[in-house]
Amino acid sequence: MRIAVISDTHDRLPEHVAKAIAEADEIWHLGDVCEAAILESLKILGPKIRVVRGNCDACSDWTLTLDLKLEGQRFHLEHIPARVPPRGCDFFLHGHTHVPRDEMVGGVRFLNPGCITRPNRGAPASYAWLHVEKNGLVKWELVRV
Repeated sequence: MRIAVISDTHDRLPEHVAKAIAEADEIWHLGDVCEAAILESLKILGPKIRVVRGNCDACSDWTLTLDLKLEGQRFHLEHIPARVPPRGCDFFLHGHTHVPRDEMVGGVRFLNPGCITRPNRGAPASYAWLHVEKNGLVKWELVRV
């Protein structure tokens, strides 16, 4: 499975990024969508959309956290990263910092795709591809925008 992972779009989704992620099996948005119109434009692309609510999101229909299991791997999605990973996850995907991350914490791999439109602390504008293979192998690929 090939999943496009984005975060912190803050009302903006560049057309070239939308075109690139349209090829995904799913799109995961890790919060701070801000305007529901961004999700509507993602839905038009075709892949299934999963979203968690960020601190700048007003839509209470969006969940704060989401737990998924794919090919035996457990994924936890949440906008603001926890200091300690929740029990029962192998991967903690988050946004909020606008800085890409790929780090092991307490046996859990923390992943952040960065920010497409407003990167922070000298980080590049970015999103990521999460590849989850049938054998449970997980690959993370950061894409500079």
